[in-house]
Amino acid sequence: MQRYLLNGRIMTMASEKQGNKKNKTKPLYENGYILIEKGKIAAIGDMGELGHMPVKDKETDVIDVKGRWVMPGIIEAHCHMGITEEKKGMEGDDCNENVEPITPYLRAIDAINPMDAAFDDAVRAGITSVMVGPGSSNVVGGQFAFIKTKGRRMDDLTVLAPAAMKIAFGENPKVNFSGQGKMPVTRMAIAGMLREELFKAKKYVEKKRKAEKSGDSFEEDFKYECWIPVFEGKIPLKAHVHRVDDIFTAIRIAKEFGLKMTLDHCSEGHLIAEELAEEGYPAIVGPDLSSRSKIEVQNMAFKTAGILNNAGLKVAITTDHPVSLIQSLPICAGLCVKSGMPMDMALRAITLHAAQICNVADRVGSLEIGKDADIAVFDGNPLEVFTQTYCTLIDGEVVWNMNME
Repeated sequence: MQRYLLNGRIMTMASEKQGNKKNKTKPLYENGYILIEKGKIAAIGDMGELGHMPVKDKETDVIDVKGRWVMPGIIEAHCHMGITEEKKGMEGDDCNENVEPITPYLRAIDAINPMDAAFDDAVRAGITSVMVGPGSSNVVGGQFAFIKTKGRRMDDLTVLAPAAMKIAFGENPKVNFSGQGKMPVTRMAIAGMLREELFKAKKYVEKKRKAEKSGDSFEEDFKYECWIPVFEGKIPLKAHVHRVDDIFTAIRIAKEFGLKMTLDHCSEGHLIAEELAEEGYPAIVGPDLSSRSKIEVQNMAFKTAGILNNAGLKVAITTDHPVSLIQSLPICAGLCVKSGMPMDMALRAITLHAAQICNVADRVGSLEIGKDADIAVFDGNPLEVFTQTYCTLIDGEVVWNMNME
């Protein structure tokens, strides 16, 4: 079946540099259309370019959005929805295996429950995909997954898994293990244990490559196989960092081993914006809507995202759900604008830039021919608190509209 969206104010999130030059996608169509076929965007353009007005029948669905904002589905670049379920207490909390500090082989896809109420909240807010993974109680927590927000089976929702390897610095590992009578209880131990794990993993990868090249036998180790995509540069370290010193420690270690990395939370990033711009690691900023509940977030503020963006970093914005609720993501981006972030950059921080940081921009994050038809339609700017979601599409299917309420 074909599906048309007609008469939309389409903000593709593409640009002169980032857009699809072959298909000449424009950043904005004031009165445009989108054609969807087999879950992908098949055409996009101005209404005047349509040779005929589509008619709804058995083979064609037509949605007239009547001038509403049409955007790529919103993306949450760091959260724990479905792995820390709402309303379920300990029974639904699978976020931290907090009795062992090094657990890189754990996979978020084995613990995410798509039946969590947060998934419906996300869809109603126009959020079509999320990066979900373990929490920050461990030095190495395990593997994140990038998934869609509508479905019942993780195998069908998954876009990329593993998508990142979670590591954590600062208070969370310190506090978690301080009463267990074992390391780590200091920042020195956190860094030292991570270095040791990376050193062993690097040796494992080198030994396996050498064996494959020479044809020698090699006994695989499940606990180190998970590091191969990290050392091959296919996925980044996902570093939980708030304080300036923790941010720089994470960078120091990533550089020592030549690894890609994202700076997640980056609460004091605005204090070292120029240095971070020189280093070039992307930042996923937030959750600034939550309280300053611990010492290391005492300087967090909505201004951080804008300051880092203006310094030249690629920035995404996070709710860190359930720390703050997933449906508040567009409002968090709006509060970043209120604190100095340019509007277009805030919109990209929850669409294209989030997709690029999560390594899935070939499929989502902008409205371009060939990409997944993940689309959100709003009755105005989604960064404004009174804006309503008109409808949400994932892979070209209408998964929510106002009439479903």
